Amino acid sequence: MRVSKIRYYYPLGLFIALFLDGTLSNIFAGNFFTANLSIESRLFLLWVVMSVFFAKVEHPFFWAIAVGLTFDLFFTGIIGPFFMLVPLILYLTRVMYSFFTPSFIVVLLIYLIDIALFTLLFYWINVLIGFTSVSLASFISGTLGPTLAFNLAVFVILYLPIKGLMEMSSR
Repeated sequence: MRVSKIRYYYPLGLFIALFLDGTLSNIFAGNFFTANLSIESRLFLLWVVMSVFFAKVEHPFFWAIAVGLTFDLFFTGIIGPFFMLVPLILYLTRVMYSFFTPSFIVVLLIYLIDIALFTLLFYWINVLIGFTSVSLASFISGTLGPTLAFNLAVFVILYLPIKGLMEMSSR
C-alpha cells in the first residue's frame, strides 16, 4: 500500500503559507497597512480551499484547528478567533464544493467568498471584544476590498502550481 505524499505536504504547505502571510505583512507593512488601507494576505486559506478541491487530506479539521491556534498564538495573542474561523471556513468550503465541479472560476469564486466571510467575521469578533471601532463602511472600503483584490491576484498566480502539486501529491 502506497502512502500519498499529501499526508506530509499538506501540513507543511499549510504552515509555510501561514508564516508567509505574516512575512509578507511584515516586509510590505508600509504598503499593506496605511492610514486608509489594510491588506490581509490569506495564503493559508488558499491552501485550505485548494486542498478541498484537489487533494485527499487526512484529518483536515485537525490541521485547520492547528493552524488557527498557531495563528492566534503567534499573531494575535488571543486564543479563539482563528481557532474557530479556520475550521468553519473549511466546513463551508466543503459544503460549497459538493454543489460544483472544480474549475478555475468555481475555485476562485469560492476562495473569494471564503476570504470575504472570514475577514468579515474576524472584523465582527474584533468589534465585539472592543479591539476595533472602525465603521462597517470604512472596513469594507479600507480592508475587505483591498484584501480581496490582493488575494485575487495571488490566486491567479498560484492556482496552477498549487493545483498541480496537490494533484500530484495525492496520487
